[in-house]
Amino acid sequence: MWTRSVKVWHALGRPSDAPMSDVNDTANILQRLESLEIKASFTEDLLDQLNMTIYQQQQLIDRLTHEVIQLRQQAPEGGSNGSRNLRDELPPHY
Repeated sequence: MWTRSVKVWHALGRPSDAPMSDVNDTANILQRLESLEIKASFTEDLLDQLNMTIYQQQQLIDRLTHEVIQLRQQAPEGGSNGSRNLRDELPPHY
C-alpha cells in the first residue's frame, strides 16, 4: 500500500505507482504550505511595523512627560492660591 510522503513529492515528483488522488492531495498540501509561509512573512512584517510604532510612541510619551515636568517647575509657586485679584491682571493702560 502506498503511503503519502510530502518530503519525497516535491523533490522527486510523483512516483509511477502513486495514485493520481495522492498527487492532487500533495499538490494541495504544498499549495497550502506556501500560502501559510506567505501569510507568516506578512505577519512578521506587520509585527515589526507595530513594534516600531510602539517604540516611537513611547519616545514621544517620554518627551512629553519631561516637558510637563519642566512646565510644572516653571509655574509660579503662588498659582495654587486660588484667590486672584483680576484687577492685578488688567493691562497697564486701564
